[in-house]
Amino acid sequence: MEKPAPISHPIHELLARRWSPHAFDARPVAPEKLARLFEAARWSASCFNEQPWSFIVVKKQNPSEYQAMLECLVEGNRSWASSAPVLMISVASLQFARNGHPNRHGYHDVGQAAAQLALQAVAEGLCVHQMAGFDVEKARLLYHIPPAHDPVAAFALGYPGDVNSLPDSIKQRTLAPRARKPIEQFVFAAKWGITLPDVKV
Repeated sequence: MEKPAPISHPIHELLARRWSPHAFDARPVAPEKLARLFEAARWSASCFNEQPWSFIVVKKQNPSEYQAMLECLVEGNRSWASSAPVLMISVASLQFARNGHPNRHGYHDVGQAAAQLALQAVAEGLCVHQMAGFDVEKARLLYHIPPAHDPVAAFALGYPGDVNSLPDSIKQRTLAPRARKPIEQFVFAAKWGITLPDVKV
């Protein structure tokens, strides 16, 4: 299943095709494809080139590792994410390696890396669903995440699957039309709330 965005202005097809499905096919993701996703993340921009991102990755081929990460997810996410062949958690370093000072841009930079990973996934015929719904402290303890690092998001990754395999409530969310705020509501000029003329439809 694909669900392209109903765009208002022409954008690259990878951006329009990126979305967050709930249904995943069971087939595994080849190691070389996974490597290309992390290569895309690797070349993301970051403050002072600190590259403050890390990713903890488990595959369904390793049932005990997979189950442990699955149990970090909130119950509502477990119900559908358990079909994905790959689960991940992103982690941000919150201080600069160069001087030990706080890095308030760490989350932003991890988000950029995750976005590049997600777009590469689309190019590979894969999908990524990123989740806020996971137990941060449980993940921190389970994976021995060091001080000054914070788990950011959980990911389900794989090939798109059959939407009819989903519970009805999640199926309805998956099939619902995609929607976003218009550009005029979040791009401003001169001062807050004044729409930049260039982006008016």
